[in-house]
Amino acid sequence: MNRTEHAAGSFAGSFDALRRFVRRPPPPVEHCELCNQAVSAAHQHLLETASRRLICACDACALLFDNRGQTKYKRVPRRIRFLPEFRMTDSQWDGLMMPINMAFFFHSTPRGRVIALYPSPAGATESLLSFDTWDEIVAENPTLLEMEADVEALLVNRIDHARALSSCPGQGSEYFIVPIDECFRLTGLIRSRWRGLSGGNDVWREIGRFFQEMRGHA
Repeated sequence: MNRTEHAAGSFAGSFDALRRFVRRPPPPVEHCELCNQAVSAAHQHLLETASRRLICACDACALLFDNRGQTKYKRVPRRIRFLPEFRMTDSQWDGLMMPINMAFFFHSTPRGRVIALYPSPAGATESLLSFDTWDEIVAENPTLLEMEADVEALLVNRIDHARALSSCPGQGSEYFIVPIDECFRLTGLIRSRWRGLSGGNDVWREIGRFFQEMRGHA
């Protein structure tokens, strides 16, 4: 093959690659589920309290909901609070009867009580909650009384707690007050990436990245 033929072949190959790229469909654009306006990746959410369903909302529609009174939708806040002084003993955690060392807790207005959920490969799973133990924890951590019902949750991460030295109580435990959509994002992450019995390295790496992100935004 001479130089002319080689150059023509290279040009044709590059052109084919460019044509395939141009024909590639654009990524789907999310829309506000109230007015159908396109929204960015970092858009707001509303929570349908009765079903716990999250819906995407543009800023203008989200501002219509101030979370006062009984409404069908509540606007999910965006603030994330890291609680470095949070107090919870091992016996209190055991009293909450969580099957794993990760869970989130929020007050449900439709059910009139605090709900305890833990993320799992099957999705968000409800656990029985010892209200006596929960009341003890709230008494020692009054900041929990500031959580907005339905749309904010206490997120507990004690995954590394078992590895902590006995001389360093609390090491390996993290506590946050987060928007409820972040809890469901964590649940979706675990459900979609879990492999086998132990989950696999990929899901644990993503869980670590998630909590690093929470600390960064707090």
